[in-house]
Amino acid sequence: MNPGPPVLNRPAPQTIDLLLSRRSGSAKAMTGPGPNAEELRIILRAAARVPDHGKLFPWRFIVFEGEARARFGEMLVECLKITEAVTAEREALEAGRFLRAPVVVGVVSCVRQAIPIPEWEQQLSAGAVCQTMLIAAHALGFVANWITEWCAYHPLVLERLGLRPGERIAGFIYIGKSTVPLEERPRPDMEKIVTRF
Repeated sequence: MNPGPPVLNRPAPQTIDLLLSRRSGSAKAMTGPGPNAEELRIILRAAARVPDHGKLFPWRFIVFEGEARARFGEMLVECLKITEAVTAEREALEAGRFLRAPVVVGVVSCVRQAIPIPEWEQQLSAGAVCQTMLIAAHALGFVANWITEWCAYHPLVLERLGLRPGERIAGFIYIGKSTVPLEERPRPDMEKIVTRF
């Protein structure tokens, strides 16, 4: 069996520049175009290369693009109306929630229990998937935003999305182009958060 080409470990200073320039873009200020099919495939492939103790792949993806974004908005409104009174303003907000970006990817954390791999490590792997998607989108010239919001925690929404026991939404990754210039935000003072043992 051919193991494939060797993995090369080579310096990539441009990657450091990319990491140091990455920042989130507001979902409210996104527009198209979003990633095309090949670009989205690259983003998801990059995300699937995160550290994963035990090779469990403890995550999966739900892609919302095109008309699926509006259908999801309709579902959100239906779920809300079952559990609470909804104003016309709130209904319009939820109907358009996933229309803010041309592509939204739901990252589902799929924790396996009663195995030697700690659940915490599996959850961290799903978080790494979300962050890697942000970096990959940035590398391809898009802006991205990692959001959960109420719909990531609503039991009825999760049920209708087909989440199984032990699964949770790690995040919804909004991907598109920014309609406004991205501004730098305050970053931590490294002297205050780095200690040496």
